[in-house]
Amino acid sequence: MTDPNSFATAHHNLNKLKTNFGQVVIGQEKTIDELLIAIAAGGHVLIEGVPGLAKTLLARCLAFSAQASDVRIQFTPDLMPSDIVGHAMFDNEQQSFTVREGPVFANVVVADEINRAPAKTQSALLEAMQEQQVSIEGETRALPQPFIVIATQNPIEQEGTYPLPQAQLDRFLCKVLIDYPTAAEELRMLQKITHESIANQLDLSGLQAVISVDDLVAIQRAASFITVDPAVQEYVVKIVTATRDWSGIDIGAGPRGSIALLRVARAHALLHGNEFVTPDNVKHIATAVLRHRVQLTPDLEIEGYSPDDVINNLLTTVEAPRT
Repeated sequence: MTDPNSFATAHHNLNKLKTNFGQVVIGQEKTIDELLIAIAAGGHVLIEGVPGLAKTLLARCLAFSAQASDVRIQFTPDLMPSDIVGHAMFDNEQQSFTVREGPVFANVVVADEINRAPAKTQSALLEAMQEQQVSIEGETRALPQPFIVIATQNPIEQEGTYPLPQAQLDRFLCKVLIDYPTAAEELRMLQKITHESIANQLDLSGLQAVISVDDLVAIQRAASFITVDPAVQEYVVKIVTATRDWSGIDIGAGPRGSIALLRVARAHALLHGNEFVTPDNVKHIATAVLRHRVQLTPDLEIEGYSPDDVINNLLTTVEAPRT
């Protein structure tokens, strides 16, 4: 059962984050909403878009706004797993091996252009994302809490990219797409970035530290306690199971998809001030949760259909509970 006091505080703090993001990110309101919803649900986020659309800026905004420790890892073809999680090294003075922790030991890890590294390196994040821990030379070390991976990737059609393994994709709660700004938004961006500014520096001067790390954890906790009617739970399962035998979908979402969709629907309700989950909360966020968990048939891909097209069609067909 939702605590009204914690719900109100969490809703207020989540919207403070949204307002704060708007101080430095022009436009992209849907992208910001989906990012914050995934964070409130306690999950990791994959942001996809062509270079130059503020993907990295969005990730840094979260860490700054919540006073969280953050690190940016630039993924490259020669990046090694030990460059991410850490490694054991021999200390000549002590005549013994010591463990040097990698950059993954932070609250917010920005995995920049994650699909420019091969699968071996990408998989270094699997244990961290799922178990909130890493193993170095047989020793298990817990990661700081909260632990959030915000990965950015370029469209896979671009040169020099590697497709993420399905096991890796499934660890991301949401896949958020970021598109080109409108002409008016781009004009505002042009005026702001080039005024009294040297080069193309990421300007975070408009941001404030509006919440604490503890507040971020409280947001995630409040979201997890939002009421969900059994009929809405059944609706979630119907949507996800429909992807497994839907015409045009070769591989559907697994049970982790149902869990993710329910968690994200709770966070969507929290952002919009609902103390219980409605079918609309589920429907509005379902595409972001499922687009990276389904694989289309080759025929549809050749015809130019996207997972979003098929999922949106599916959502219009699965009947939502009316009471």
